[in-house]
Amino acid sequence: MKSKHVKVDHFAFRVTDLDASIRFYTETLGLTLMSKTVDEEHGEAFAFLELDGGNLELLQLLDTPNYPLPAIDRPFCPHLALVSDDLDAMMDHLHKQNIPIVKGPLEIPNMVKWLYIADPDQNIIEYVQWLNR
Repeated sequence: MKSKHVKVDHFAFRVTDLDASIRFYTETLGLTLMSKTVDEEHGEAFAFLELDGGNLELLQLLDTPNYPLPAIDRPFCPHLALVSDDLDAMMDHLHKQNIPIVKGPLEIPNMVKWLYIADPDQNIIEYVQWLNR
């Protein structure tokens, strides 16, 4: 069945320390915390952060707090892409916050510039600036 009204509700990243991840996304990247819940019955804690066009869920399993972090490797998928109006200013902000750039900035002239960073659990975040919009 094809739906004419499919839209994004949220994206989810697994994290090892929910509070540290909330701090990273709110204090470093400037997202707004919408809610935080500890669900003992299902063995997880989760938080929702506000994004335009869908929200970001951070999910921590309570019974398996440590897991091997994924390798950061091309093509950096899956990832969450966030729009930046000024990628150069975003790079300055990331540098001041001591957030290393995984790769970039990259550019297709007159079309798009982008770069990749990683959160504390090596979930990949792309910042993209569309040049022709």
